[in-house]
Amino acid sequence: MELPERTVPVERLRLGDHACLEAEDGESAWAVFTAYTRTSLARREKVLLVLDPDDLQDDEVVALLDQDGTGAAEAARSRGQLSLKRTPQMYLPDGGFHQERTIEAYRAEVEAAHAEGWAGLRVAADMGWAAQAGVDGGSLLDYEASVAPLFADPLFTAICWYDRRRFGETLLDGMARTHPLRVTESPGTRTDYVEVLREAVSRQHPTGPARIALDLRDLCFMEAHCAWQLIGLAGSLPPGSEVTVRCGELLALLLRQLGADQAPQLVLEEAAR
Repeated sequence: MELPERTVPVERLRLGDHACLEAEDGESAWAVFTAYTRTSLARREKVLLVLDPDDLQDDEVVALLDQDGTGAAEAARSRGQLSLKRTPQMYLPDGGFHQERTIEAYRAEVEAAHAEGWAGLRVAADMGWAAQAGVDGGSLLDYEASVAPLFADPLFTAICWYDRRRFGETLLDGMARTHPLRVTESPGTRTDYVEVLREAVSRQHPTGPARIALDLRDLCFMEAHCAWQLIGLAGSLPPGSEVTVRCGELLALLLRQLGADQAPQLVLEEAAR
């Protein structure tokens, strides 16, 4: 199905983009945040996740991001590339919301990421704090519109998550108009893709080294989550196994950026279409 104008998969966000996400369950939101984080880390950008205090604890967040088994999120946190903060730190440090103070706080985060040598700063923020603090819809819309100067310098990208269970349709419609972009929730085809891969591995090679060939030359785009699943499944095979992926230059680049070299069982063969 063709997506509405200005609505994009999370992997297509570029530095300088400001997007909103409307998801009414944590699982969908975390699927987006995971793809967003992994892609950003691979691009040598710093990632700041601003979460509700009642959401997952920091170690749980890192474990969720590292479900592929590579440990990339934990390593990123150790070197300062991944930062986890709670919404009161950024939005309500003294219990009240002040628009200019919040904008300055994010500007400081951008400057710090640049000073540390990262290619840019990517933020994902749970906006549920506004509903809990009683911030009125007009003030929130005004805030979202006022952050535009932060995105003028393409070192900053942000996703603002508005949970449909906490915010009314009128406000959500306003947010969709205020944000230049909207991010789609996880596409339904993802599960089918992953299950096909797992079935191919388990059915054809239940024990011992595996030999699998995938011809993806006609595929010009792959969602980051699916790419991570391919890398993870290849890396889980017994020593001596080989998963040969024939693909074009762009897909090969994506797989390498997301850690293909960490799975010796995965062999990439770049081929012209």
